[in-house]
Amino acid sequence: MALTALGTAVLALPLTGCSSGEETAQTAKAPAGPRLVLGASDTVNWQDVSAEIATVDQAQVLARIPGILTTLTVREGDMVAKGQVIGRIVDSQLGYQAGAYGAQAAAAQAQAAQAQGELSRTRFLYQNGVYAKARLEQAEAAAAAANAQVRAAQAQQSAVGAVAGQGTVTAPASGRVLRADVPAGSPVAPGMAIAVITAGPTIVRLEMPESLADKVHAGSRVTASGIGSGAGVGTVIKLYPSVTAGQVTADVNMPGIDNRLIGRRVAAKVDTGARKALLVPAGYVTNRYGIDYVTILAKDGSAAQVPVQTAASAEPGKVEILSGASAGDTLVGPNGAQPNGARR
Repeated sequence: MALTALGTAVLALPLTGCSSGEETAQTAKAPAGPRLVLGASDTVNWQDVSAEIATVDQAQVLARIPGILTTLTVREGDMVAKGQVIGRIVDSQLGYQAGAYGAQAAAAQAQAAQAQGELSRTRFLYQNGVYAKARLEQAEAAAAAANAQVRAAQAQQSAVGAVAGQGTVTAPASGRVLRADVPAGSPVAPGMAIAVITAGPTIVRLEMPESLADKVHAGSRVTASGIGSGAGVGTVIKLYPSVTAGQVTADVNMPGIDNRLIGRRVAAKVDTGARKALLVPAGYVTNRYGIDYVTILAKDGSAAQVPVQTAASAEPGKVEILSGASAGDTLVGPNGAQPNGARR
């Protein structure tokens, strides 16, 4: 019985030594795949900002006289041309005033005709030595005053006509009607907005925190999504020199904007300068159960998979490592991966 146990132990010794040697060989063997040494590199610092589709300016159609808006021929979304008649305001009092001034003008003309006749008779009698020169000068003054009254009455009548002409509502600029919410038949006052019309080219308007005012300037790059058929890439053309409620406004020139819905909110990012970041090809990062891992090569040649926190990068095919790995670490990529992230 003792002999059997001793034999079993002797046979087991070579097997145990063999297993330990194989494990040592596997640990010493370097894992296959390309190597990449992490290093900080310059990358664009993109900041998410609020944006909307807008126009360079908006023109308001204002009432110039009080009265009743009798007609309004446009609705939201209609295209109008500069100077186009889109409505009419009528003040009934202007008609009575025009009639009164017209009657005054007729009376003044009658008085002027009478004064002119009196002047003709006085001049004839003066030439024949009947009247003195003072009587002639008196008649001339009366005729001049009557003519002046005629001109004053006619000017008042023209002024009423000019005010009535201001009841014509015209488009101040060419563009699309954004609002026309005053119904026909409504009373309006001078300065009341009847409609709002877009003016100028369509742009993307950014609303940024005031902390970005020193980092964004004319020429800064901007990307946006959901703007239409364009690529969604543009540049800042104007930074407004004021802060409103902690927000700074900037206009972005971006081709291909869909201007059918002015005021639509879109997602945008603005370039606020360069910063250092750890960028790696996306092929070096694997995801298991929602967690990203990278393979780090140790100094003894062994490798270990380490969880990392990543973020999207502006450079195509690369991701940014935020935590879990540091500069100087050597990453091991999967077989077939290239250092630039491409596949063989």
